[in-house]
Amino acid sequence: MSTTTTTTVPASSPAPSPERPTTAARPPIRWRGPVVYGFFGLASLLFFAILPSGGATTTFRLATAKDFFQIEPITVSSTGAALFLSILALMLAGLAAWAAVERRKVGMWLPIVFGVLVVLAFLCWAGADKSAIPLTGLLQGSLFLAVPLVFGALSGVLCERSGIINIAIEGQLLAGAFLAAVVASLTHSAYAGLVAAPIAGALVGLLLVIFSVRYWVNQLIVGVVLNVLVVGVTSYLYSTVLTADSATWNSRTPLPVIEIPLLSQIPVLGPVLFRQTVLVYIMYVVVVVLQIMLFRSRWGLRVRAVGEHPKAADTVGIKVNRTRVRNTLLGGAIAGLGGAFFTVAAGLAFGKEMTGGKGFIALAAMILGRWNPVGALAAALLFGFSDNLQTVLGIVGTPIPSQIMLMTPYVVTIFAVAGLVGRVRPPAAEGIPYEK
Repeated sequence: MSTTTTTTVPASSPAPSPERPTTAARPPIRWRGPVVYGFFGLASLLFFAILPSGGATTTFRLATAKDFFQIEPITVSSTGAALFLSILALMLAGLAAWAAVERRKVGMWLPIVFGVLVVLAFLCWAGADKSAIPLTGLLQGSLFLAVPLVFGALSGVLCERSGIINIAIEGQLLAGAFLAAVVASLTHSAYAGLVAAPIAGALVGLLLVIFSVRYWVNQLIVGVVLNVLVVGVTSYLYSTVLTADSATWNSRTPLPVIEIPLLSQIPVLGPVLFRQTVLVYIMYVVVVVLQIMLFRSRWGLRVRAVGEHPKAADTVGIKVNRTRVRNTLLGGAIAGLGGAFFTVAAGLAFGKEMTGGKGFIALAAMILGRWNPVGALAAALLFGFSDNLQTVLGIVGTPIPSQIMLMTPYVVTIFAVAGLVGRVRPPAAEGIPYEK
């Protein structure tokens, strides 16, 4: 005989109910963004609108001689326009604070619009009773100066997405600039120099990957050493070979500016986007292709898997070290192509250490862009704008001392990375060697 035991639930016992979210489970309020926006909004209001004396005017010039139609210059009250723009910026700061309290995301449009408002307020103050500020030329030059930063940042994205830290971007840019100048001088063809530049960058990438993948040397140390090596080699060859016969080895061979028919004549956008050298058009293609390939293709999925969890990638048959080698070589070639900007694209002869730390700013653009090609492009454009701003305002005759203006790109880099990036997470396996 079997006995069945039955457990009776008391009637007073409450029925199980799903857990309700509590206040403690809500994500914390992030005040970094609102604080940064509020600080710069108040600074804009104080320094560009309240402290300056009224009555001055600022003129902005939008049109160029080749546009379909001419846009008349726009003249505004310096303090009035700066006051209006600063108040709008503070309203956006308030919106960011409200979104933080409500734990809502506001999207990328808010920092972009906020930055535009503050920059325009600054331009209203800096150009008060000075020559007209060429807005179209300012944007056109900003895009052009952002080219090496974009290529350098894309190189970092490719390498670090596969797990290799590429500190050698500065050396790859310098090597690309050197070989582009030499080949262009010898062949009297800027396009030949443009083709040679990626080879130099890939050679530096080859050294990086040999020591990082084959011998497991610390990748940060290897990158720094390679930068010093390239600076030393190019400086020695410049002093001994290039200066001895500059007409043969180091002549100016610029790339021509290519105007896209019809598109280049659109006011404002035409000169900025479609009146550039071939290197800028190559940059458009590379950004689009890498964005699609990294996030919409099987190859990109494998690359990201290698950078995040190489052991899991290896278990499904992905060759981890082979992927890292290929990506590092490709990244080096892209950085070398960006190095051609300093010589053949800019129409300059090679000079010692002419990259001027742009490789490290490209690294900052990569981090600010969160290891994303489009994000890296946006960050590089920000830094390119700050670089070109000092030149344009120097021509206009701004009251800011020239020494302060020379600091602008680097100060913007520090504030952008420290104030806007926040907490970012690089690929999990970045800098960690993998043993088969």
